[in-house]
Amino acid sequence: MSTRENGSEEEPVIRDNRKIDPETGQVRETGPAETTGQNDKEQAADRSSSLAADLASIELATQLAERTADLQRLQAEYSNYRKRVERDRVAVKEQAVAGVLAELLPVLDDIGRARDHGELTGGFAKVSESLETATGKLGLSTFGAKGEPFDPTVHEALMHSYSPDVTEPTCVEILQPGYRIGERVLRPARVAVAEPEEPAADDN
Repeated sequence: MSTRENGSEEEPVIRDNRKIDPETGQVRETGPAETTGQNDKEQAADRSSSLAADLASIELATQLAERTADLQRLQAEYSNYRKRVERDRVAVKEQAVAGVLAELLPVLDDIGRARDHGELTGGFAKVSESLETATGKLGLSTFGAKGEPFDPTVHEALMHSYSPDVTEPTCVEILQPGYRIGERVLRPARVAVAEPEEPAADDN
């Protein structure tokens, strides 16, 4: 029975997809379909490679940002450490100098009394001047002057009186000068304080 008798006029199509021709042994040219498939595979491979490169680039940028943040944090910590060490060093130095100068204050008081009584003469005068110069270079200064307003933060009142010559509590006598290093008071000035005249009592 022929295909025509079966009602089908088309004969079957047979495609030989072998790349080598079995009769000639030559490599056959790639057909359009095969070329398209290969192009699709190549494009897919290119996209995959590009995606992998993008992911690697993102990961590298993330790692770089993390390392940069770590370095910045370490730098800030080191800077704070240096500042703290320098601040502590200065504080220790000031405490040491203040401790030595505090021990010399009685000697400076004796020199001041000798000067007031006219006994500071000869070689003793030169030694006292050298001592006062050396303590001045270390930052020691005196304060407290007759006539200045009384300030309880830097003055210590040893005597108290009333006077018509003042309008506010005033240091009328400096019994012992005060000493400071910079803004730090080593010893307050010991003074006699006078206030305005005591108000008269009511005549009742």
